[in-house]
Amino acid sequence: MADDGLRSQKGFSHRRPLAGLNVGQKGRLRGEDCTVTGILTKKAYGSYYWDEYILESKKGDFIYLSEASGHWILLKEVEDSYDVKNHPRFLTHNEIRMNLYDYTDTEIVAAQGYFDFVIPVKKVHMVEYIQPPYIISIETLGDQEATFFGEHISVKEIKKGFSMPKTPIKTGVGMVQPFLINVRNLAIIMCSAAVLILSSHLFIYSDKTEQVVLSESLTFDQHKDKSFVSPSFVLKGGSAPLTISTRSDVDNSWANLQVALVNEKTNEEVYANKDIEYYHGYTDGENWTEGDTSEEFNICGVNEGKYHIVVTPMKAPEDITNNFIKVNAVWNQPSMWNVWMPILFMGILTVGLYYLSIYFEQKRWAESSYSPYDN
Repeated sequence: MADDGLRSQKGFSHRRPLAGLNVGQKGRLRGEDCTVTGILTKKAYGSYYWDEYILESKKGDFIYLSEASGHWILLKEVEDSYDVKNHPRFLTHNEIRMNLYDYTDTEIVAAQGYFDFVIPVKKVHMVEYIQPPYIISIETLGDQEATFFGEHISVKEIKKGFSMPKTPIKTGVGMVQPFLINVRNLAIIMCSAAVLILSSHLFIYSDKTEQVVLSESLTFDQHKDKSFVSPSFVLKGGSAPLTISTRSDVDNSWANLQVALVNEKTNEEVYANKDIEYYHGYTDGENWTEGDTSEEFNICGVNEGKYHIVVTPMKAPEDITNNFIKVNAVWNQPSMWNVWMPILFMGILTVGLYYLSIYFEQKRWAESSYSPYDN
């Protein structure tokens, strides 16, 4: 910029893609109204390009947007200075430990807009340190040095802030793009939830013991046309399965037991039934058996309350040797299955997300010569 007004400094032959922000475009980011005053396109390694947008707020402050492969970083210049001539592997900024990601010489290959500085024609040495979602970028030209502190900003926020229908297509993993989930915080939450589930279970069921609510031997003759109704019983405590075991001397035959658990307060009925089958024989020189004379099944999640049980036994009409069926019903200690299954699921989910985050980080550092994941 000359004292007597604006002047054209240099023309560039590189043509930047049409997608992105434009000079003069207005928007609002992080609560500040701003205007795009300049756009720089930079190149490194001979073929890697990215755009940097200079935004001026209403207060006259400058903020910067960097876009590479559809990933955006919001930066501000800071007064801090660091000795990075020897490219140390780490530096600390505002108590954030940053890891060296890259250093290289960059050149400006395109510029649009107006600038309050002379666009350098020489290459600028740039050193970058990251701790996603944060970045420190240090640019050096001769004896002049500028330090920029930035953080990842989502495409959604860019689109909303500048009313953009589309933005450059996002590819790969951004330099400071955060993983979808903070795995460390997730692990803490999952561990806390596991402790809460386990302690709640122990607190609710600590004094609970098994309760036998039915133990009867029934004859098929006496209950051929009618069901057996148990005396009423009261269950107290947290919900637990009602385990029903049954036995009958079936021999190459079958029997069936139908059970109805009746809540006497609500009249709600829960039904279950089980076949008892036992067959055996001798075929092709070998003895064989199939089934059993005993069976067991559950009615799950029986809450406290007053109940009775209705039992309806049946047997094969042609079976004249078997005339009894034994029925036992026990309100059990609650199964630890309901405790360990969610804990196991949370553990598997956390471990899976941890390894997914490692893969994500390996992709982030794939273009760096200083990856902490290299052997």
